Amino acid sequence: MIQVGIFTGYFPYGLQEVITRIKGHGFTTAQLDLDFRDMDMTTAALDGKAAKKIRDAFRDANLPICCVSGYTNLVHPDPAVRKTNLDRLRRIIALARELGTPYVISETGTFCRDSDWVHDPKNKTEEGYEICRDVIGELVEYSAKHDAVFLVETYVNNVIGSVEETLRLFSDINHPSLGLLMDPTNYFESHNIDAMDHELNKIFNALSGSIRIAHAKDVKRAGADKSEKHAAIDAAESHTYRGVGEIELPAPGQGSLNYDLYLKRLSKHHPNIPIIIEHLDESDVPRAKSFLDGKLRANGC
Repeated sequence: MIQVGIFTGYFPYGLQEVITRIKGHGFTTAQLDLDFRDMDMTTAALDGKAAKKIRDAFRDANLPICCVSGYTNLVHPDPAVRKTNLDRLRRIIALARELGTPYVISETGTFCRDSDWVHDPKNKTEEGYEICRDVIGELVEYSAKHDAVFLVETYVNNVIGSVEETLRLFSDINHPSLGLLMDPTNYFESHNIDAMDHELNKIFNALSGSIRIAHAKDVKRAGADKSEKHAAIDAAESHTYRGVGEIELPAPGQGSLNYDLYLKRLSKHHPNIPIIIEHLDESDVPRAKSFLDGKLRANGC
């Protein structure tokens, strides 16, 4: 059966309290955000000792870490910012196995200077693709040296934002240390959201073999509000983000994603995969988990 988990970053507490709360909701796995209020999680402080402390606390609680968040803008247009971003990501990759998992995840980023979530015209140029490909190629080589696997999360406003772009990247970097984080909501725009089932089948027909971890949020048309939306929660920006432009990305069960089809396609080739709930606040966790558990039960997953 598919394992249901959640990002640790939705719980703004110390290490042990985060674990206690996640266990209290009945989750069986977690995606690790390196953000605990009683630990120094700056890049300079991330070392083997800190990794072992985190890993052992989750192991002692019988709550396996299935993957680690390394989210950053891989192609930030400011060279200094990009270097800082990539230096931290490399540190996380180097520690992944000591944290208990080979998998480290990031989206690919955007050349937009003002937001990590907004499209930039350079994203869809050959130059933009080649810059992004070369950065990811280096990260994959670095991952291989550390027995880790770098997972790309496709997102429409980033350089790698479509099925076709994802296929091209995986063709250009054909390596076992590169995998895919599956979040189908990230492929939808105004032109394809009304062809929900067709797009879901297209995604899985093309990419199923590369999937290692899955996410659970939702997608819907944004309505009149086209601004960049963030929830007012105590969390990293990657967890406050709720969409921009024509598309909103709410919590699971609050949009138009066909969860029945999603879970059927996901479980066909990945029957025991972790699926990680996101885009919610702590008060909404029971509802979101009940929704996902119900869909998994109904679909025999």
